Amino acid sequence: MKKDFKTSIGGQALIEGVMMRGPEKSAMAVRIPDGIIDVESWPTKKPNAWYKKTPFVRGIFNMGDSLIMGYRCLMKSMEKSGMGDEEEPTKFEIWLSEKLGKSIYNVVAVMALVLGMGIGVGLFIFLPTFIAGGIGYFTGGMEGGIWRSLVEGVIKIAIFLAYLSLVGRMKDIRRVFEYHGAEHKTIACYERGLPLTLENVRGQGRFHPRCGTSFLLIVLVSSILVFSVIYVEHVLLRSLLKIAMLPIVIGIAYEFIKFTGRHVNPFTRALSAPGLWFQRLTTVEPDDSQIEVAIEAMLPAIPEVEGADEW
Repeated sequence: MKKDFKTSIGGQALIEGVMMRGPEKSAMAVRIPDGIIDVESWPTKKPNAWYKKTPFVRGIFNMGDSLIMGYRCLMKSMEKSGMGDEEEPTKFEIWLSEKLGKSIYNVVAVMALVLGMGIGVGLFIFLPTFIAGGIGYFTGGMEGGIWRSLVEGVIKIAIFLAYLSLVGRMKDIRRVFEYHGAEHKTIACYERGLPLTLENVRGQGRFHPRCGTSFLLIVLVSSILVFSVIYVEHVLLRSLLKIAMLPIVIGIAYEFIKFTGRHVNPFTRALSAPGLWFQRLTTVEPDDSQIEVAIEAMLPAIPEVEGADEW
């Protein structure tokens, strides 16, 4: 195994499992109710289209692909792990099951996705804009787009911190954060050229500079700069303009993560430090059974040709 290199393999924590996405194959491993690790792999769809390879344009499209795949794996892991099987279905769930049959899972998945996106837009677009507008009204206004954008950015980060702190207290989410830690430790072990054993993975750190948490923080910081060009005071119009400019924000954040992931020096370490700190809220030290699952997800994602996954 190649030592001390940066791999393009990335992962995601699931319900009682981990998904790993490699350049040739992707895989997900889930601990099913009888204790066995269920492993499923499939060919990775390569980004051949120009808009998925062009800097500053590719960010929004590649993020969309990752979100879709990650959401599908998350829903599948929920089903495989047996989460919710012990609970009695509500009358509404029984009615839906009778009307929709097996397609109920697709309907529920779409409903959850739409609801989640709506909550995200509300929390990180409309709410900060509304609060900043109220602050400007009571303080006599904030001159210049940069000051309004800065206040909104601080509010977003505060909401982000509060949200992560609260959800991290939930038992089921904490287990997901433990699998998140197992995913990071497994990738770190592989990047150091060590055999993927329990002992080797256990000794790695749980923070990684190319984590989705770091990416979200960079998105929030980038939005301060990009949205500073908006001088519209109307809350609804200002919020809609922000939504329209999200591809630009995500494009900048995507290139930032790729740059800091490729280069290791004091400058990039300083840039990555805030994102690594945020990972203290989204990763927890895993136990050995969770590390085993992450290793099983990692193995199929490693390409046959050494170095084919170099970042």
